[in-house]
Amino acid sequence: MRSLFWRILATFWLAITLVAVLAMLLGRALNQDAWIIGRHPAIKGLAADWVQTYEQRGSSAAQRLLEQQKHRFHIDTQVLSENGHPVIPGTFPPRAAAFEARKQYREEQLPWRRLTTEYTSPSSGETYLFIYRIPHPELNDWHRDSLLWPLSAIGIALIVLTGFSLLLTLSITRPLDRLRGAVHDLGQTSYQQTSLARLARRRDELGLLANDFNRMGARLQKLIGSQRQLLRDVSHELRSPLARLRIALALAERATPEERQSIWPRLGKECDRLETLIAEILELARMDAEPGTPTPVDLEEIFFQLQENARITAPGVQIMSQVQPDIDFLGWPDILERALDNLLRNALRFSPAQAEIRLSAQVESGQLILSVQDQGPGVDPAYLPHLSEPFYRAPGQTAAGHGLGLAIAQRAAERHGGKLALANHPEGGFIASLHLPLANEDKG
Repeated sequence: MRSLFWRILATFWLAITLVAVLAMLLGRALNQDAWIIGRHPAIKGLAADWVQTYEQRGSSAAQRLLEQQKHRFHIDTQVLSENGHPVIPGTFPPRAAAFEARKQYREEQLPWRRLTTEYTSPSSGETYLFIYRIPHPELNDWHRDSLLWPLSAIGIALIVLTGFSLLLTLSITRPLDRLRGAVHDLGQTSYQQTSLARLARRRDELGLLANDFNRMGARLQKLIGSQRQLLRDVSHELRSPLARLRIALALAERATPEERQSIWPRLGKECDRLETLIAEILELARMDAEPGTPTPVDLEEIFFQLQENARITAPGVQIMSQVQPDIDFLGWPDILERALDNLLRNALRFSPAQAEIRLSAQVESGQLILSVQDQGPGVDPAYLPHLSEPFYRAPGQTAAGHGLGLAIAQRAAERHGGKLALANHPEGGFIASLHLPLANEDKG
């Protein structure tokens, strides 16, 4: 993965390296003796040319070479042998030498720059000491010309660094602008996942962020869509009992006292159904609220309460429970009890008289499986994927209910990091199971 961190780090290190190199070059260009000797056109290569001329053509030709250099560049040159004596007269007059000695003794500023270098002849092996005296005006003029190169190098480096910085800045700001636009679209509920498709293909942190944002956007859009659908379903479900109540009230207004006695039970029944529907809707909404810190769940106590409640509502049905011993599970007991109560009520609703319903809790492959199995007619397999949708009722279902029980159980399973599994049992009947992970970090 091409990490954005390493890209930024490499850019800064490159900038630091370029600045350091240019600083060194500029420092060497400012009045360094070796730099001047190696770069000044009057001195560069003069030692080699003079030694070759001296050894091949004699002292007179070597003297003329120095005089020509002085006439052209106004630079005085002396050449000393290994014993310190002048090899030729050179171009530095004796009075200038006395003046230099007097100025140096008084530590006063000389009107020229004194440079020295040694050169060894490759043919004879003799070593010569060259002494150059460059007037300051000449040296300053040369400095102005010679600094054009380091200044040009600095300019080029600044252009290169600006280009690098621009590319780095654009590689960060452009994706952030696209992310900002996606956030705005998400707030306006007009977000499209294709808007970040190109950014999501990047193999750096911004690409990972785009992928995470796409998943978050899809999840939010799904939640918004489900909430809108829930509101539509709620309004539809509430409209039916309200319409029946309005009709019953209209009939009661025109009915005789004897007829009203038969209408009042109908009104009470519709009010009870409306109250039950509102309670289930509120229970479904509470599943999305923050439940707090998970606590140990006593499954045997929950199953006992479920059995006691079932004996009151359906005394003819046998409730068999089986809890695997030593199950340590952290969760929200109230949420689990409501979910299992809804599953049990569904089983009671569709089970025939004198039937048997089995409750079980067992651990398999690191998961806690809570099952409710009935002996009812089961459900067509084509409708199983939709049963946990709010207000969904399979075609042909005649039992009372609003289609919220399995939706509540599904939300409870998701709250614990698990899922709701619905299936027809191979031995007959219907089985609903909550598959919940035992690891604490999977909950919430």
